[in-house]
Amino acid sequence: MKLALDPYMLRTVPLTELPRVVAELGYQHIELSPREDFLPFFLHSRADRATIAQFKRALAGAEVSVSSVLPLYKWSGPDEDERQAAVRYWKRAIEVTVELGCTVMNSELNGRPEAAAASEAQFWRSMEELLPVFEREGVELRLEPHPDDFVEDGRAAVDLIRGIDHDAVSFLYCAPHTFHMGGDLAGIMRYAGPLLTHLHIADSFDHRGSSGLRYIVNPPGSPARVHQHLDVGQGEVDWELFFGTLAEVGFDGIATVCVFAWEERAHESSVSNRERVQRYLAKFGAA
Repeated sequence: MKLALDPYMLRTVPLTELPRVVAELGYQHIELSPREDFLPFFLHSRADRATIAQFKRALAGAEVSVSSVLPLYKWSGPDEDERQAAVRYWKRAIEVTVELGCTVMNSELNGRPEAAAASEAQFWRSMEELLPVFEREGVELRLEPHPDDFVEDGRAAVDLIRGIDHDAVSFLYCAPHTFHMGGDLAGIMRYAGPLLTHLHIADSFDHRGSSGLRYIVNPPGSPARVHQHLDVGQGEVDWELFFGTLAEVGFDGIATVCVFAWEERAHESSVSNRERVQRYLAKFGAA
């Protein structure tokens, strides 16, 4: 298992200094999430050859690798112009990933839940264009259902990925999305089986608690989705069950600490979460 850090809380650290900082926090792997100066949210890459080369030298110097690259694009959105743009952005992101010596990318399903069928149709159009590129470049793709995607339920997302039926495409279980995915943490992991290759580790509260009144959003009936990316132990994810089930299914993929809630203590949070995860892994006999 690779234990990686999503350095989003450290995004103001210059890119060429990031590997050193990550190494000082005790991590050997980075999940490179969107940065405005490299792969921005929903826009084309800003990475040129010189920047990529400098970043690679910094990674080598710190003995840190990029375990996965996480781009976010509107590849399942109902607007066809946006979808075509997203496919172009994806193709460049794949090139950047390969140049970094990385063979894994992960992302969200995107799209709109109120237009699920139309969004799925757009998703398949994008996959038809992108799967040959992933295959040609030797890059794997791990997909996660996200709150407010066209698929939010965990089992439904596994079914969709099974329908892709491609060895390079698998399932990412995002722990802070547990309650939006249906709440059956162990059941979804077992249902995914060998398709479970990637984890996001952070805590969250169950928004369904108190008869759905735990979080009061105005105006009443708002479709807003609420979840957190808290330190492990600060929410209601059952971590004993989480790590016990990972041991049961023999998980041996990438596990990324992706806490976003504490930018004012990003270093402390990153270290304490690494230590908590390592204790759980030791307890349940994981690598």
